[in-house]
Formats: sequence, structure tokens, C-alpha cells
Amino acid sequence: MTLRLTHPDRFVSRHLGPSKAEQATMLRTIGAASMEELVAQTVPDAIRMRAGLRLPDAMTEVELLARANELAEKNQVWRSYIGAGYSDCVTPAVILRNILENPAWYTQYTPYQAEISQGRLEALLNFQTLVCDLTGMPIANASLLDEATAAAEAMQLAHASRANSDANAFVVSESCHPQVMDVVRTRAEAIGAQIVVSASPSAELDKQACFGVLVQYPCTDGEICDYRALADKTHAAKALFIVAADILSLTLLTPPGEFGADVCVGSTQRFGVPLGYGGPHAAFFATTPEHVRKLPGRIIGVSVDAHGKRALRMALQTREQHIRRERATSNICTAQALLAITASMYAVYHGPEGIRAIGEYVATMARMLQVGLQTAGIKVVHNHVFDTVCVEATEAQIAAWHKAAAGKKINLRKLSATRLAVALDERSHLEDVADLYGVFGVSESPVKLSASAKLDIPAFALRASKYLTHEVFSRYHSETEMLRYMKELESRDLSLAHSMIPLGSCTMKLNATAEMIPVTDRRWGALHPFAPVEQAAGYTEVFAELERDLKEVTGFDGVSLQPNSGAQGEYAGLLVIRKYLESKGQKQRRVCLIPQSAHGTNPASAVLAGFDVVVVACDKLGNVDVEDLRAKCSDHADTLAALMITYPSTHGVFEEAIIDICALVHAHGGQVYMDGANMNAQVGLCRPGDMGADVCHLNLHKTFAIPHGGGGPGMGPIGVAKHLVPFLPRGAVLEAPGSDGGIKVGPVSATPWGSASVLLISWAYCRMMGPEGLKSATEHALLGGNYIATRLAPHFEVVYKGTHGRVAHECIIDMRPFKKSAGVEVEDIAKRLMDYGFHAPTMSFPIAGTLMIEPTESESLAEIERFCVAMIGIREEIRAIEEGRLSATDNPLKHAPHTIASLTGEWTHPYSRELAVYPAPWTVTRKFFPYVARINNAHGDRNLICTCPPLESYSA
Repeated sequence: MTLRLTHPDRFVSRHLGPSKAEQATMLRTIGAASMEELVAQTVPDAIRMRAGLRLPDAMTEVELLARANELAEKNQVWRSYIGAGYSDCVTPAVILRNILENPAWYTQYTPYQAEISQGRLEALLNFQTLVCDLTGMPIANASLLDEATAAAEAMQLAHASRANSDANAFVVSESCHPQVMDVVRTRAEAIGAQIVVSASPSAELDKQACFGVLVQYPCTDGEICDYRALADKTHAAKALFIVAADILSLTLLTPPGEFGADVCVGSTQRFGVPLGYGGPHAAFFATTPEHVRKLPGRIIGVSVDAHGKRALRMALQTREQHIRRERATSNICTAQALLAITASMYAVYHGPEGIRAIGEYVATMARMLQVGLQTAGIKVVHNHVFDTVCVEATEAQIAAWHKAAAGKKINLRKLSATRLAVALDERSHLEDVADLYGVFGVSESPVKLSASAKLDIPAFALRASKYLTHEVFSRYHSETEMLRYMKELESRDLSLAHSMIPLGSCTMKLNATAEMIPVTDRRWGALHPFAPVEQAAGYTEVFAELERDLKEVTGFDGVSLQPNSGAQGEYAGLLVIRKYLESKGQKQRRVCLIPQSAHGTNPASAVLAGFDVVVVACDKLGNVDVEDLRAKCSDHADTLAALMITYPSTHGVFEEAIIDICALVHAHGGQVYMDGANMNAQVGLCRPGDMGADVCHLNLHKTFAIPHGGGGPGMGPIGVAKHLVPFLPRGAVLEAPGSDGGIKVGPVSATPWGSASVLLISWAYCRMMGPEGLKSATEHALLGGNYIATRLAPHFEVVYKGTHGRVAHECIIDMRPFKKSAGVEVEDIAKRLMDYGFHAPTMSFPIAGTLMIEPTESESLAEIERFCVAMIGIREEIRAIEEGRLSATDNPLKHAPHTIASLTGEWTHPYSRELAVYPAPWTVTRKFFPYVARINNAHGDRNLICTCPPLESYSA
């Protein structure tokens, strides 16, 4: 017996679904002698890596967690009173454990299949109701990425809604948070809008034609302003009035909807979501009904199911980018659903009285600081504040106070050489106020001063209207009731905790527990995004290691971790290309070529980045039509900026001509943007940089294991070739950024490293997989895709295959023939899969009437085979319709999904109850019942309701 000098348990064997024996079985089924032969038949030889990935060896889970703990100790969690839209808060433990740390919530997909998403949809509807109530606006979405990008989306909406086409100025109040102004500037530059930052927005309206005004409420320095007159003047100028508001302040202050806001944006971070050195956090966007068709992101709406029962779904889905493409008004794809759900549960748990009490508590802490400073004769700039106190003094005094604060491990915010701000939060206590008194040399005790102090909010700003009046915000305040409510909603949703989610192009892979553990550790979660970088030494090492990994995986020279979604990565990458071309004196290059097969966000991102989209045809095999590409390149030789291409293609094949395609674009002066959505088929086998791509974004929520969270968080870092590195986005800062001569792209998200805390997940994934594990994951992804294609080929047509008859990590199967043969639509098949216990594959994308299937490397043979058996069973049901053994109009597919109510009461269908609800053996022992029957989407769009209806309606 040999000595074992290292622990035998390796993470890669836990991440990969198929065992070695199962791998051999799968290879035999598809007719490949080995994994290497399969790869050789799938990936073009010309792009294959000749050497392995140069990355550190794999760690065990124990070693990884020890390393994460070691790095966490290097972070310094000071008390940060920096504010600027970010506040420390308390995540109720019952929500932390049962939502944020619960795989039944964080592994859910975007709720496109609403019948098996009713739990998260209700939680998101609660979020919209919360936002509408607090902002005083009638319509809200669920949700956006951060406050700064939400403000940029509002600017974009105002620009698209211009009553005067000559109006090109957007006025931003000097009182806005600096990172908000930064991101709005970036977005405006791309569309050619003029940003005017002013201390007097009202005066700017007299000077020029404006299409919108943006203000902060309360101001970044804490002042509470009366904006009524400015709102009226903005409207008189036929412009939109946009308010970026602190959500907690609105428990005490007049809501923007009551003083004339057309749009209200902000962050719900302080509703129980950790700071996380920048994210992820759910932003909100609320507006009026006339703008609903241009509202970015997702709206949850109320409809009815086939039996008349109340049911929820995403409303107005025709606004989705995969349908509107270059006509889309936003490229938003990833929301921050998991964080929006957390914020909504925070409001449910505390209720209207509870969150008002928290608002009053925070305001009290600020008031006690204000009173103490005034008592000591220190100049407090604003008399009326909510949570932020601004102090003015000499440069020497400011410097001395900062030094004293550092001595107590306290971070303050420097507004200028003679002003600083102190923002209190939910975690502040009188002891903290006493420490701040010590910093400023105040000799009084806050307890003593509190005897005579009162909150001092001006009369014009005092909120009179009620909020959170719906029953859901009043019923679940004990932990027992709250736990049961969350579990009730959880039971209505299908997630990776139940079964495989075979969504093509979405890569719903394992989100390992060890990867998730560090995320909710306060040593990572409690850092303010603008804390001094030396306090984030642990994060700095994680970023450096992850950047190194991503550069090696992609073959690029530089990486930006800033984009906080895949679509943001597309946008950022295109801006980098634009900046590069401008630096070469080629501003006229504004044409972006995009194949017909591209993701819908591609053309939307191109338009947002200021490009003109020209579509390139695909051939009958699903590849880019090289001759059409050649013609388009020639036609636009002087104006060609870029080609956006997904690789492997969205059609599920590795295109043999990719190197020639890249060379052709380069020969005509353009750059190649590679969409990294399908990177799970490349890692360790080939690299975008080696093929000739110049930019590639990486969906970390796909290939690199960040969970989808019901529709977000996501991260979309970009890798770039050497010549583009100088143009990568600079990070947003609170003080004036150093000059780079206008070379770099401006910030594309509110913080320098986007949703920093979830980068820990991808870092952990790379560390535990190691170079061989990452390559093996890709090989197993190809194996799973080809196994499904082989198993289903006798029953369905596989639409596209590569040169050697192989697909990549996903395959497209054609459902269109069944409409003619049996009257069965692709939607019928998608809904019927729910009865078998599965989420449908990606439906009708990129080809209408098809299903795009991706098993990922994380699913075992048993689970993949179970899915194949389900699909074959549905094919047999279709055959029964074709042969007349099942009714063409009254059959299990047309009435799917079947709810638990199908087992009781009157049964009028010609097929049996057993066939309806137990169509396969496993459904008897592990049945997942959809909460509602098929939903009537048209009814919901005709009768748009986007806030909570009465609770009794849910049982109607």
C-alpha cells in the first residue's frame, strides 16, 4: 500500500458531473474513442492551444478556504462614514441564511418560464411595490445594476424621449454623487449628448435647450433641497426631471413623485445588502406610465393562468433585447434579482413602521453629530440633513481631523480642501458618535446632548403620505412567520437545487458552496467601495490573481474587472475600440458588423456605444457567411469599426474560418469583438487572443461559476489585446480623477471593480480547478453537448453541426415541424417539460421555433439521461397526436403545465391524470409541481399591474 502525502479529495471531481465510468459510456454513445478525439473533431486544429494553461496548481476546498481567510485578514474593516450612496447596514440573519446563502434562491435562472418562477416573481413584485411606494412613482422595474448606471439609463431615456430634437444638453447638479456624474458622462459621450455640471441647474435651463435635469436627494453633501420650482421649470422647458434618491431617506422625506419627478433612480443597498467593496447591489428605476415602453430592465406584472388564478410574469417581454436588437432602448440583460429580493425581504421583515424607525434612528445619529459639532463651535454647512453632516473648516483643521479619525480607524469623506462629510448609517451607535466627537474635539457627551435634541427636517420635506400599506409588509415580522413566508416562496421555484437547467448560451453550472462561503464574511462584505485602497489588501490580491487567470485563459494582455454584467462588458469593450480608433484619427469609423446569429444584446450595446449596426448573413450551416462579410467589409472599408462575433457561434458550432474572419476585418481597418458568452467551450482548449480577437468579455456568471441569482448578479470583465490596454475604463473616484489626457474610457459602473464581492467566487473557482481542471471542465462541456445531440438526433433534427458532425457545448434542436404535423408549438414543449420536472432550454433563440440545449460539465450522466428521456417522452406524445391517439386540441402538451389541482376535482380531458402529472417514473418520487398553470401573457400586458395586488387574489 502506497503512502498518500496529499489529501486525495480534489475539487475538480466534485465540480464535474460525470464519473470516469460515465465519461467512458458517453464517449461510446457518441462514437468517440477518447476525449482527445472528441475535442479534435469539435475544435478546429488551427486554433487549438499547443501548451497547457500557465496557472497555479489546484487547491483543495480546505486549502482554498484557508487562503480566503488569510486574505480576508489583510482587509481592514474600518468604520466608514464616507456615504456617497453606500452605507453599512444589517442583513437580518433569517434573510442572510435563507436567501443570500441558500442555493434554492441563488441558483435560479431569470424567470422567463414564469410558471416555475412564482416565488422569485412575487419577491420581485414586492420590490417594485416597495420602490413605487417610497418614491411616489407609479411604475418601477426589478431591477438595475447600481445607482450610477441607473442614472445613465435615465439620461438615455430622457434623450430618447426628447420633445425637441435640437435639445442636446443634459444638466447634472453639482450636488450629485461623483461616481454618478462620472458614469453619466461616459454614457452621454457615446451618444453625443452634452453633459453640463452646474451648481445652478435652473440657470442652465435659461441658457440652452436641455432634454433633462438630474439632481441628488438628499445631496451628496447631505443638504435637503426643495426641488419643486426646479421640477416645474424643467417641465416648462419640455425636459425630464430626474431624481437620484436615497431609498431610506424616503421613509421621512417627501417622495420625488410628489414634487414633480419624471424618473427616480437610486440604490437599495442599505436595505440589508452588504457593501461588498462595491457590489452587487440592486438599483431601482421608477417612472411614469408614459415612459413604460422605454423603461430599461425588467418589469414584473400580474396576470392570470389558464384557470383564472392570479399569476405573475415578466411584463412587456417584447422589450427584451433579443427581439428588439438594435432598436432596443437599453442593453440591460443581467439585473440584480437576488439583491432586489434581499432588499424586498428586508422591507417585508421590518414593515413600514420598522423601516421608518430605522430611518429615524439613522437621522437621529446624524442629528446628534450635528448638534455636538455645533455646540463645539464647528461650522456645519447645512442645517437640515438626513444622514450626512458636512463640515467646513481650514485646510489645517480638515487635515488634523482626518489624522485623528485614522487614529481611531475611522474613514471620513473629503469633499474639498476645506470641507468634509460624515455619513451615519444603521450600524452607527451613540458610542460611534462619541468617537466622532473625539475626532472633532467635542467635549460634550452625546447622551447628555440627546436630552434636548430633536430631529430637524424642514417642513417642505416632511413626508405625509403612507407607504408599504399592502398586507405583505405587515404580516411577517416574527422570525417564524418570515421563515415560513420565504420557504413558501422558495417552494414555488425550480432551481439547480431541483434539477438540471439546460439553457443554451446561459451555462447554468455548479455554484460550489466553497466558492460562496467568503462572500458573506464581513471581512469581505463590510468594506466601503471608496475606502482607501490600502485597507483592501486582501481584495487587491484577489483582483491581481483573477486578472492574471483571465489574461491567461483569453490570451490577452490586459483585463478590466469593472463591468458588472455581460452587457456592460459588451458596452465597455466597444467603447475601448471607439477610443482606440479615435486616438488613430479615425473617428469616422462607426460601423459595427454583427452576424444574424448574434446575441440580442450585441446590437443593443453597439448602438449604446455610438455605432451603426450592419447585419452580416449566416450560411445554411449556421456559420458567418464569409463572402457576405467580405462584401460588407469592402462596402464599409472607410467606416468599419468592429465585428462582434460569438465563438463558438450562437448556433452551437466552432466556425472553421474564425482566423480568416478576424484577419479580414483587420485588413479593412476594423477591430474584432468576441462575445464570451460561450467561453465555457474554449477554456484550456483555445483562446480568443490567439485567434485574432481584440476584445472579449467574460460572463463570470456563466463560465466562471458566479450564480445567476434569479437574473443577477452578473459580472462581465473584458480582456483586450496589447494595443487596447491604455484605453481600458478608469475607475470612478470620489475626488477629481487624475488626468489621463482623455485616453481612457470613463467609468462604466459606479465602483472601480464593479460587483467586487462576487469576484471572490470566480477567483475561488479558478484556484480550486487549476489549469488541468479548467481544461477538463471544457472537455466535459463538449462531451455533454454532444451526448445530448447524439441521444436526441433519432427523435429531433439537430439544426447545426460542425465540419465533423459535432456540436460544441450546446446544440439546437428543431421543433418547427411539429406545428404542421401535430399543431404543437415550441412553447407547448417548453411548458410540458415542467411536468417532467425540468426548466426548458433556451426557447426560440437564436432561431424561432427551436430549443437550444446546454447541459454544462456539472451534470452527471444520470441527470443528462433523465433530461433526454423527458425529451424523447415528449416526442412520443407528439407522435401520439400525429397518429390520432391523442387529441390535437386537448392533449398534455396544450394544457401543460399541470398543477397539483389536476389531481383533484373534476377531470374533463381525454388523457389521464397520471399522464398529465406523472409522465415519467421519477416524477412519482421527486415531483416538482408548478405553482400555477399556463399564464396568459397577453392578458397581463393588456391590464398592466406592476405592484402587489391584494393577497387574497393569489388564492383566487
